[in-house]
Amino acid sequence: MTTLTRPELTAADRCDRCSAAAGVRALLPSGGELLFCGHHAREHRDRLIALEAEIQQSDNEMLELDASIKREGPTT
Repeated sequence: MTTLTRPELTAADRCDRCSAAAGVRALLPSGGELLFCGHHAREHRDRLIALEAEIQQSDNEMLELDASIKREGPTT
């Protein structure tokens, strides 16, 4: 079985709301994907949780969004 993974967020990834550097990826149950800076991730946190979005954060983004957050990047 092959497992598909999303690439890590890079400096080229931009927030869908303001074009700042994205530190959070929200994967929607419908298959859509949203990228947010820290400010907008916190602003939309409750709605993302209500939508049951899978929230992924880059290693350099330290947000308290949800207990089920998945960190991207190498594990140590």
